[in-house]
Amino acid sequence: MDIKQLQTFLTASDTLSFTQTAQLLDYAQSTITAQIKSLEEELGVVLFERLGKRITLTEEGKRLQQYAKKMLDLDMEMKKAMLNEQEQAVLKIGAQESQCVYRLPSILQQFQKSHPQVKIIFKPVHTTEIAKDLLQSGHLDVAFITDIYRETPMLHRERLLQEQLVFVTAPTDDNFGKGVFSSQQLINETLLLTESGCSYRNQLEIQLQQEGTLPYQMIEFASIEAIKQCVMAGLGISFLPKMVVEKELENHRLKELTTSMNLADIFTDIAWHKNKHISPYLSDFIEIAMKSYKKF
Repeated sequence: MDIKQLQTFLTASDTLSFTQTAQLLDYAQSTITAQIKSLEEELGVVLFERLGKRITLTEEGKRLQQYAKKMLDLDMEMKKAMLNEQEQAVLKIGAQESQCVYRLPSILQQFQKSHPQVKIIFKPVHTTEIAKDLLQSGHLDVAFITDIYRETPMLHRERLLQEQLVFVTAPTDDNFGKGVFSSQQLINETLLLTESGCSYRNQLEIQLQQEGTLPYQMIEFASIEAIKQCVMAGLGISFLPKMVVEKELENHRLKELTTSMNLADIFTDIAWHKNKHISPYLSDFIEIAMKSYKKF
């Protein structure tokens, strides 16, 4: 028994004509007869009496008519509910603050033009491990991973670009001169850093530990914008992705420093779980993101 058979039965119970039912449903009359016969065989009852060219509902047919209407109404209700779920779709995205502020706004603008019904939720993702855990648990649909490269067998990843990291200070800071500075020169400096756990902060701290260098003071901020303002005010130096300080460098509000420290390259990938169901709107988001990052 399926919905099509019930729809055929209900139409025939209203018209009391297999010929008219076939016309209304755009079926061959033999198809209508076969569907009714199959339904009767499955239920083990006779649903219509054939009296010459006329048909009438049997008592069993009248009882089925009541249940068939309920089942078709429920089927319609289910389809409407599923359609509403699609209309209220949620896209959960993970990214570092630097990506959220400096890369994603234009991507989201393009995406929302095509999918205004999709609700977007951001979650902070500072490292590959955090992204992997959130993607595997289903708490994220897709993540922008900014980190040194790490193996993630359960994730599908697409490389977006290589991010350049730079040390910056106030334009009036002459402590480092115009040459190349080493990690030892950071001993007497105040280092302004992003929150603990941030991928590029982790990389810097590991390097400093290996070289036995401990800055005079390390101050942690939750906001990159706050870090930039404090560096411009002469509070200390910072280590940030170049994309977040490009305007300040161009306007000479910040000064880039050159270092001899051996810091690994950092990359931004877009990632999702290998077994993730890719809905049409998620597929569109990934495509828009990949095209946009090529322009960056």
